[in-house]
Amino acid sequence: MADSLRAVLWDLDGTLVDSEHYHRLAWLATMDAEGIPLTRAQFQTSFGRRNATFLPEWLGTDAGEAEIQRIADRKEAYYRDLVRRRGCSALPGAVEWVKRLGAEGWPQGIASSAPRLNVEAVLEALQLQGWFQAIVAAEDVAVGKPDPDVFLVTAGRLGVPPERCIVVEDAAAGIEAAHRAGMRCIAVDRAGRRPEGDLVVTSLAELPLDAFSRLLAGIGLAGNGGSLWTERKQNA
Repeated sequence: MADSLRAVLWDLDGTLVDSEHYHRLAWLATMDAEGIPLTRAQFQTSFGRRNATFLPEWLGTDAGEAEIQRIADRKEAYYRDLVRRRGCSALPGAVEWVKRLGAEGWPQGIASSAPRLNVEAVLEALQLQGWFQAIVAAEDVAVGKPDPDVFLVTAGRLGVPPERCIVVEDAAAGIEAAHRAGMRCIAVDRAGRRPEGDLVVTSLAELPLDAFSRLLAGIGLAGNGGSLWTERKQNA
């Protein structure tokens, strides 16, 4: 297999874009309209998951599919309105890495649990629309993360085998999905959650310039503070 056959699959929220505040505002407004208080701990359980998997936990077991969809649609419309009115900020190093990898010839895809309209709104706000050769969103797969389907579908659309893909993720569900897909994973740990990625950084700006190539080749990496490798494989 040619060494040039390779790809990078990006999660969106919390990886490319700092969107947590907008999501929280949107959920608070939506749940308040339903007369249901939302705690920060409850909100944090939503990270990396599809709406239909956690809304029953918030609404109760009596909530029907139509009600869940109605509430989810209202929240996502509110979120997109915030993105369009206020703009959004890319996380440190994210845009630079997307453009660097593109210039180096890496095919890139978005593999997100978010609705496609959200993905499109964020990429437009970040002016990154033309940098991805595949976009897979919530509507494109039957089961969300930690199921690996979203990453496998994205790799398939790029025409790259899973073992030649590197995933960039921040949520535990997404990191698990990447590993279940047979892909290496760079985990962005901004909140001190100690994710079990193959490579863990607090910011993409920390990565050495050859980080993706070396990770794909299984060659160790070191940063200013020492080794960036985790011990996931050795301790598994």
